[in-house]
Amino acid sequence: MIELNNVSFTYREGEPDAVPALQDLSLNIEPGQLVAIIGHNGSGKSTLVKLLTAVLYPTMGNIRIDGVPVDRAHRWEVRRKVSVVFQDPDDQLIMNRVIDDIAFGPENLGLSRDEISERVSSSVEMLGLEDIDGRLIEDLSPGQKQRVAVAGALAMRPLFLILDEPTSLLPVPVAMRLISTVRDLSLRENTGVLHVTHSMYEAVLFERVVVMDAGRVILDGTPAEVFRDVEKLREVGLDVPLAASLAHRLRARGIPIGENILNTADLRAALSAAVDSSTSA
Repeated sequence: MIELNNVSFTYREGEPDAVPALQDLSLNIEPGQLVAIIGHNGSGKSTLVKLLTAVLYPTMGNIRIDGVPVDRAHRWEVRRKVSVVFQDPDDQLIMNRVIDDIAFGPENLGLSRDEISERVSSSVEMLGLEDIDGRLIEDLSPGQKQRVAVAGALAMRPLFLILDEPTSLLPVPVAMRLISTVRDLSLRENTGVLHVTHSMYEAVLFERVVVMDAGRVILDGTPAEVFRDVEKLREVGLDVPLAASLAHRLRARGIPIGENILNTADLRAALSAAVDSSTSA
């Protein structure tokens, strides 16, 4: 489990230009859970990722991952438990060939050749990279590069995989395929996934949505629970899925539309039910 207890973090603490990034944040994330983390720029999402990967350490409060404290003394143990995939795969793809890059992380763990080979083969198979595992990284498309980055992260066998806006540079169909692949992998491997995103349409695909603003968690629940709070989301500069927004406007006009509206299919069914109800009345 990821446990954050009253965590605060301030950049340049003690200096006149100190910047508080997280404030008294408490959050628990279970193994195998699929969590989307959303918020506008400056909400604290990137700082949270750096804390969870032991790049930064809390100014106040404490973080534990699978019981291991996130501090300088345990940073390498933490990084074995948490892997991250960044927005631009070129920032983390190091080797020339696909298979060598996937093997890079396990090799740095000092594992045996047999263990490294097994992990690489498993990750290649899970991400469907068999046809390109011998190719040069520079010859791959952005979507292929991102899948290689995910494969390399999974080869570390983490308890938690953090996706730090990995789809922002991808076409929507490619992004959706990547998310679908990661969701399937999470279910098969019981890997917890934290997907940091600006996309509401991606967030609804996860089982839990955490909304951050000014370094705090302001909403936390299922997508249906979070996106029904349209006014609060708009107050902090976030949009909501179109179907949820339309349902909110219809309810405001007195039309009895259910609250768990996330997509056009939900809205169509709710409108049909409302029509049937008014007809029968």
